Amino acid sequence: MERGEMLSYCLAKPGAWLDRPWEDDEVVKVGSRIFAFLGNADSEPTVGVKCGANREIADEWLHRHPGDARPMPYIGRSGWNTLRLDGGIDLDELTEAVDSSYDMVVAKLPKRERPTA
Repeated sequence: MERGEMLSYCLAKPGAWLDRPWEDDEVVKVGSRIFAFLGNADSEPTVGVKCGANREIADEWLHRHPGDARPMPYIGRSGWNTLRLDGGIDLDELTEAVDSSYDMVVAKLPKRERPTA
């Protein structure tokens, strides 16, 4: 999957919007919270997503895709992983990971920030 395709997929989610909080790094948010980290256009094509409620659950990705998944720096302990877009993870699994991350983040939003669609 190309980085641009992943960005478009993320932005198609209800209430999703693009932010650049750190220089050229792009993230996709819903409400005030990030559900996908895409980095910058010049970096390795990856997406950072919440893969579980905790590190133990998120580690399942590391076991299934040892060369294509790794814990995210700083927030990996909270269940966030970086997944390679151009590796061995198939398209369905990548989009399911984004869907799951989005759902987990939306569930934690205050009701006033949750998308209505």
